[in-house]
Amino acid sequence: MNSFTSDTGEHPVAVARVAERQWHAVADDRVVGRGDTSRRPDGRIFVSIDAWHGAVFDQLAEAMLADLPKPLYTLVDETDLDLTSHWEQAGFTTGRREWEYLVPTDPQVTGLGSAPPPSDVTIVGLGEAQEGPLRELDRVIRDEVEATVGWQEMPAEVLPLPEGVTVLDPSKYAVAAQSDGYVGLLRVAPVIRQPRIGLIAVRSDQHRRGIARALLAHVLGSLHSRGIETASAEVNESNEAAMALFEGIGARRVSSNLELVLR
Repeated sequence: MNSFTSDTGEHPVAVARVAERQWHAVADDRVVGRGDTSRRPDGRIFVSIDAWHGAVFDQLAEAMLADLPKPLYTLVDETDLDLTSHWEQAGFTTGRREWEYLVPTDPQVTGLGSAPPPSDVTIVGLGEAQEGPLRELDRVIRDEVEATVGWQEMPAEVLPLPEGVTVLDPSKYAVAAQSDGYVGLLRVAPVIRQPRIGLIAVRSDQHRRGIARALLAHVLGSLHSRGIETASAEVNESNEAAMALFEGIGARRVSSNLELVLR
């Protein structure tokens, strides 16, 4: 167990690694800060720190970075200048920006009421997809992403999953189906009052056929019928196609997150 002691001016602070992925800062027998890590399915390690005092944050960062292999990543609200500054003092730099969109669900607003899928494609609603074909499509899409832009360009907020598992809960997916299998998917996290669209992806040989719009039309329409007025979505600012898709249906940017990296 690695540890060191410093002083914030009130009580000496000791920082120690208390588990494989967790660090504590302790002063006067109280935990005054916590740090932890999570590993994304793509293998990248994300770090986070929760501390009341900037000095404690800096001490936790120093201890964690001394223990962990590089590169390391973290995610911050771009408007949180204080937090961003602390990470930058620890050596992190901006890797990319993600825009947070507020997405209307009303077909009269989105214009998606007349966005049917291609004639050879059927939309299978949330919770109705078959697990086997869904996992197969997920693997195909991940391989395609890795072979082009890389999975690191996908949204940063991806829940850590058991090794080898990429689809944790099939009930959160709607899919586009052809007679021989699934060709597109949309994942929705059922956050209370405002569901989050976590991922929209279409197999590369099916691009530019309106499948993504049809998936959005189906899912947003079903949310609207349940009385949900808006959903949220995060889009990497370099993904111009996704930004055009959301802005084309009336979605508006409400905030942005920065993915910071230490190499």
